[in-house]
Formats: sequence, C-alpha cells, structure tokens
Amino acid sequence: MIDSPCVKICTLDARSGLCLGCGRTIDEIAGWAAMSAAERRRVMSELSARLARHEPAEARAATG
Repeated sequence: MIDSPCVKICTLDARSGLCLGCGRTIDEIAGWAAMSAAERRRVMSELSARLARHEPAEARAATG
C-alpha cells in the first residue's frame, strides 16, 4: 500500500491550486501512484509548510 497524505477533505483552492485537506496540487494527486517513493516523500515533506502559507487569514488570526 502506498502512503498518502489524503485526509478525505478534497477541496481545491482556486487561488493556490492546493487541496485544502492535504496540500497537494491536482497534478500531484493525479500522479501520486506513479511517483517514486522518494518523490512522494519530498512532496509530503513540503505539505505542512504549504498549508500554513495558504491558511485563511481568519484562521491565522484566531490561532496567532
């Protein structure tokens, strides 16, 4: 089984092009199974930072 960051919240942000659930792009989601393990690890290592950068301003204000 291939590890996946999917959290079943599949909503793409039109501005950033990122899934609001996992932080991947549509191309990364579509090509996930074909990626090498190293490519998947690289993408997964970037996801937290991606989501933090694209967190709605209201949520940042509430937590910061």
